[in-house]
Amino acid sequence: MDTNQQEAAEYAQKGRFSALLEVLKVSTKLGLTSFGGPIAHLGYFHNEYIRRRKWMDERSYADLVALCQFLPGPASSQVGIGIGVLRAGLIGGLVAWLGFTLPSVIALVAFAFLLQGYDIAGAGWIHGLKIVAVAIVAHAILGMGQKLTPDRGRATIAVAAAAVALSWHTAYSQVLIIIAAGIVGLWLYRKRAAEGLPELPIPVSRAFAIFCLVVFVGLLAALPLLRQSGGAGWLAMFDSFYRSGSLVFGGGHVVLPLLEREVVPTGWVSQEDFLAGYGAAQAVPGPLFTFAGYLGAMAGGITGAVVATIGIFLPAFLLVVGALPFWNGIRNSPRIQGALMGINAAVVGILLAALYDPLWTTAILKPMDFALAVMLFVMLVFWKLPPWVVVLTGAAGGMLLGLM
Repeated sequence: MDTNQQEAAEYAQKGRFSALLEVLKVSTKLGLTSFGGPIAHLGYFHNEYIRRRKWMDERSYADLVALCQFLPGPASSQVGIGIGVLRAGLIGGLVAWLGFTLPSVIALVAFAFLLQGYDIAGAGWIHGLKIVAVAIVAHAILGMGQKLTPDRGRATIAVAAAAVALSWHTAYSQVLIIIAAGIVGLWLYRKRAAEGLPELPIPVSRAFAIFCLVVFVGLLAALPLLRQSGGAGWLAMFDSFYRSGSLVFGGGHVVLPLLEREVVPTGWVSQEDFLAGYGAAQAVPGPLFTFAGYLGAMAGGITGAVVATIGIFLPAFLLVVGALPFWNGIRNSPRIQGALMGINAAVVGILLAALYDPLWTTAILKPMDFALAVMLFVMLVFWKLPPWVVVLTGAAGGMLLGLM
C-alpha cells in the first residue's frame, strides 16, 4: 500500500471512529433525558437526529419508524438502532442502543439492589406504585385505542383479544392471539389500498440480513429445547426474556403481561417486587424494556441483569438489521397492511386484559385506591405532567392511604 492509500485508509478509519463517538454521545444524551414512553421517544429522536443534526431526511425517518412499528419489540429502541446502523454501520447500531439503554438499566438495577433484603409487601409506597401502574397503562390504552381501533372491526378484534387473554393463560397464548388477529385483519382489510411510501437507502447486504433472521428464528426455536433439556439457570432466564422480546407487538407496556407470566410463577420475582419495579420504570428515561434489567437483578444479581437485558433486546437488533433490506418491497402490500391492522388491534386488547389482571386486581382494593388512580390518570391525560412526577405522587399517595 503506497503513502496516499495509507493516508486515505487512516482518514476513513478516523471518520468511522468519529461517527461512532458522535452516535454514542447523542444516544447517551437521549438515554438520560428521554422521558415519556415510546411515542415521546420518537419525538426526541426526531428533534435530535433529524431537525438538529440532519442525519436523515424526514421521509427516511418516517420510513424507519413505519418499519419498527411493524416489527415486534421496543419500537423506539429499534428506531434508535436503525439510525445508528444508517449513520455508522452495524457497530453504530450497537453503540446507539448502548447509549440509549444503559442509563435506565443502571438506575433500575440500583433500585433492585435497594429493594433486596427488605419486606416490601405491605409498604404504602409500594401500593402507591401499583396504583401508578394502573393509571399509566390506562393512559396507554386510551392513546393506542384511539389510533389503532378507530372502526367497528378493529374494536371488535381488540375486545375479543382481551377476552381470550383473560380466559386462556398459557406461555404461547399471546402470540397465538396475535397470529389469529393478523389473519382476521388480512381478511377484513385486504382490499384497502396500500399507502405509497418512499424507499429507504439501506447499508446492509441482503445476505447478512438473512443471516440475522435465521439467527433470530433459530434462537427462538432452540432456546426452549435447551431449557427443557436441563440447561443452566441463566439459560432459562435468557430464554424467557428472549421470547418476551421476540413476541411482543407494540412494545412498551404490552410486554407487561408476558414478563409477568415468565418471572412470577417461576418464583424468580414476587408479585410485589414485579409491580414495584414496573412503577419505578415509569420514573426513569429510556425504553420501558429496561424493566428486564430490574427483573434480572432481582432474580440473579448483576449476571441476571446482564442476561435479561441482552435477552430482551437481542431480538430487536436482529429483526431491525434483518428486515431493513426487504422492507421497501413488502410494506406497500395491501395484504401486509391489512394483517398489521388486525395485529395492532389485538395489541390494544392484550393491554386491556393486563389492565385488569394483574394490575387492577392487585392495586384497586378499596374506594380510595380508585380515587388515587383516577387522580393520577387525570395528571397524565389532562395536566400532561411527566411520568416521574406521577410516579412520585402515586408513591406519596400510597403512603398516605396506608396511614388512613
